[in-house]
Amino acid sequence: MTVEKGATGGRSGRGASSRGPVSRRELAVARVLDPARERAETKVKAFLDAAHELLNGDSGEEFTVQEVIERSGQSLRSFYQHFDGKYELLLALFEDGVNTATRQLREAIAEASTPIDRLHRFAIDYFRLCQPPPRTRTQKRGFAPGFATFAQQLLTGHPQEASHAFVPLTELLTELLAAAEADGSIRPGLEHPRVAGVILQAVMFNAFAATIGGVPVQSNSGDPAEELWQLLIHGIQP
Repeated sequence: MTVEKGATGGRSGRGASSRGPVSRRELAVARVLDPARERAETKVKAFLDAAHELLNGDSGEEFTVQEVIERSGQSLRSFYQHFDGKYELLLALFEDGVNTATRQLREAIAEASTPIDRLHRFAIDYFRLCQPPPRTRTQKRGFAPGFATFAQQLLTGHPQEASHAFVPLTELLTELLAAAEADGSIRPGLEHPRVAGVILQAVMFNAFAATIGGVPVQSNSGDPAEELWQLLIHGIQP
């Protein structure tokens, strides 16, 4: 959803040698379009914020477009100018959550000193991000509880869209795997993007469905995130 600004500056600089100076007409159009883009970004943010709040509410993913419109303070016409419907809104919100989670993880792993420690920190913190928070705690921007069902539908019914949505996380984890291989912490010759996808899916769905095995999210018998990490790391270590 990021809006790139300063396009006219790029044309009058590097692009000037191939196209010549920017015309006054182009500059005039740019002055009209830029504020429109800013207004569009403001409206889109209002819709995403409203959907995020509703997704974290009691209705979860069952909220309606009308509820989004009412909570955002925008119009129905404005909504359909930006989204084809609820599915596209959820997809945009999911991508927004992935981008936010990736930034948080990059900050977290920067504190680790070795490649294997950074890989470990990624797996543990990603598990925590994917866990449904207690209803008493307000969920910050990121993976909302209602994303569990949506993520399953996305991965099974729309694999290409899912692949696109997860690109930031996949790229970050691929970087970590490459660094861990370079210093001998994991087995050489692994196909890092494929391994990254397996790890992301394993962590996400174990965090989302922590009670499938009869073990509560907060278990006294051990840390489920660390237990999953042990399973994963033994599969890729030398």
